[in-house]
Amino acid sequence: MKVRTAGEGRADDPREGGPGGSPDAEATRVFERSRPAGGAEATRVFTRDAAPVPEPVPGPLEELDGPDGPTAPEGPRGPGGPGEGEGPAGRGGGGGGPRSRGPRRWFRLRPGRIIALLLVVAIAVPPGTWAWVWWTARQDARPPSDAILVLGASQYNGRPSPIFEARLEHAAHLYEEGVAPTVITVGGNQPGDNYTEGGAGRDWLVEQGVPAGSVVAVEEGSNTLRSLEAVDEVVDANGWQSVVIVSDPWHSLRSRIMAEDQGMEAATSPVRSGPAVLERRTQLWYITRETGALWYYWLFGDTDDADIGYGTDAA
Repeated sequence: MKVRTAGEGRADDPREGGPGGSPDAEATRVFERSRPAGGAEATRVFTRDAAPVPEPVPGPLEELDGPDGPTAPEGPRGPGGPGEGEGPAGRGGGGGGPRSRGPRRWFRLRPGRIIALLLVVAIAVPPGTWAWVWWTARQDARPPSDAILVLGASQYNGRPSPIFEARLEHAAHLYEEGVAPTVITVGGNQPGDNYTEGGAGRDWLVEQGVPAGSVVAVEEGSNTLRSLEAVDEVVDANGWQSVVIVSDPWHSLRSRIMAEDQGMEAATSPVRSGPAVLERRTQLWYITRETGALWYYWLFGDTDDADIGYGTDAA
């Protein structure tokens, strides 16, 4: 088999570039196959047209031809040129290419979203604080410290109330365990009282066998914050830094936060006996009240007159 291009064929064949044929040699290819047929050579010709040539696409000058003749295309607008940064050619520094986009804004603060966020916070924060108070009430931290601090409660003519006595008893156990070499009792007196809470607590501990030289009575304070402010002065005067606070479980978080705000390194070891912890219903009620007192302190930096958790057996 022989392959011939159109230019090599017969002159009278229009497919082979002869007169009247196509001048393009690549447009047509001619295949010849020869084989004997009855003693004579026969030739069969097969023709395969090449792929059609696409029509020319008008160039930029042809597309921009106007009534006054061809117009040159507008190039990219770079710095200093007219309309800098404007139009398809100006954006991104190149004409005809994809436009460059700035960083996507995944989140936009809109008034509706801000209001919704504030509502979520307002709804979630109180239960979160309640859970924090409850969790702290279940913890018992008694690291080696400089002093054991017993927050005062009611006393009756020099005799600690049941709630106060439960706190003092727990402090005596901590002292025996060697948690700290000193016990601090704190609390003033109510109008008409002849004894202070701090003094009544000191006397009770000494009666239980705690050496008098190891007990310091701070006979000031009508609520938790005022008592801690008075204790802070004694702590600074003695060069102490760390204290373990003894109070009722639900009172632990607020008292620790207040002590830390005074500059003391504070831990809490709540009591596990006494009227304040006998009934679960009572504990839940006091934890709820203490949550409100903690927020009162955060908002106003003070303690209300009816300081829950301090001074009375109702606490």
